[in-house]
Amino acid sequence: MRAGTLGELLDSMTAPAELVETVDAEKGTVRCLACGHRCLIRKGRRGICQVRFNRDGELRVPFGYVAGLQVDPTEKKPFYHVLPGSKALSFGMMGCNMHCDYCQNWVSSQALRDPIAGVNPTRISPDEMIEIAKRYNAECIASTYNEPLITTEWAVAIFKLARPLGIRTLYVSNGYASPEVVEYLKPYLDGFKIDLKTMQDKQYRRLGAVLQKVLDTVEAAYGAGMWVEVVTLVVPGFNDSTDELWDLARFIVSVSPDIPWHVSAFHPDYKMTDSPPTSVRTLVRAAEIGLEAGLRYVYAGNLPGVVGEWENTRCPNCGETLIRRRGFYVLSNRLRGTGGKCPNCGFQIAGIWE
Repeated sequence: MRAGTLGELLDSMTAPAELVETVDAEKGTVRCLACGHRCLIRKGRRGICQVRFNRDGELRVPFGYVAGLQVDPTEKKPFYHVLPGSKALSFGMMGCNMHCDYCQNWVSSQALRDPIAGVNPTRISPDEMIEIAKRYNAECIASTYNEPLITTEWAVAIFKLARPLGIRTLYVSNGYASPEVVEYLKPYLDGFKIDLKTMQDKQYRRLGAVLQKVLDTVEAAYGAGMWVEVVTLVVPGFNDSTDELWDLARFIVSVSPDIPWHVSAFHPDYKMTDSPPTSVRTLVRAAEIGLEAGLRYVYAGNLPGVVGEWENTRCPNCGETLIRRRGFYVLSNRLRGTGGKCPNCGFQIAGIWE
């Protein structure tokens, strides 16, 4: 689908923004508050994400469609400490506030930015989304695939219906948030998965962001009472040095040693097809650093069956294996029915268990 045609279609599936402030009413200039860019958007212009735009002084935002919709294991998000073994209705829209060369969801995330990206959207209502979640007995509903922060108004419209039914609400995000969007999400969001891609600001700027704002988001989301899990895609030559892995782990520990850290294996994709995939040895080294730095829950992902115990949840107090996994699937769960307490020693495992 040509970008122009796709753009016109997406522009027709929008609603007035709530995450916005008026800067100049006479000129119709507004500031978008959905992410860390805080774009100043004049009439007829678009934000960096390309999907939030100013129409005659009104900020319009994506609403009423999905570009991807499927039921996934909640572990796939990855959330390992949210209802292990449950299903998550996963939905995404289009657009992103960053432009990572190794993006694995570039077909939807880079829509309107890259002419070869974009998919056919499907119109749907929040009520219809909830009906699908109920039909498939999904215990969670997750905004994912593209960057959820830039489509927050749509996600919240769904989450407002999901939470009274006991359905847990999740974001799978790059964490490039504004303080305003974290506050806006606070009443409606249970779990916030945040990508912490590197501890080098110059590397973040290559991806279209600023490191400090992601660090601030980890702290703000945790401080707001959301369940936070952090993911680092370990990319050879980009962020896999021992010093950087230590810096990543130490930062997470400084927020809370209870935050799970997933170190995931890179595979060549999008514009980084010449880089080698992450080795098992590198991934295990990263996981060992996380544990040595003081994190209680560290996982090695994307290489099922070859990373040993790093797929499992163990009690940090007695060392007992509590949840066994292979890839995204739970093989056994000794925490079921315990409220998250280790059945061996009684230690409270951090997370959302019921």
